[in-house]
Amino acid sequence: MKNLTEQSRKKVKQHIREKAISRAKTRIYLHGKRPEEYEAEILEAIVKEEEDKIKSDYKNKSIVMLLAALGLSFWT
Repeated sequence: MKNLTEQSRKKVKQHIREKAISRAKTRIYLHGKRPEEYEAEILEAIVKEEEDKIKSDYKNKSIVMLLAALGLSFWT
């Protein structure tokens, strides 16, 4: 993200945030609760966990794509 413009960074962060909120809501509903039943601090912690997972997934996918582009594979 170092080479991205400020506007692009904001868009990426916003996309990750929205995706994390969606995942957090799904996670809460799967536990049989509603987001309104949680305190703001707990909701923020859940969203932060989801953001971290998304960022980690993006990093891992980027590494695999780079290796694939170089013709390398984990399985050979």
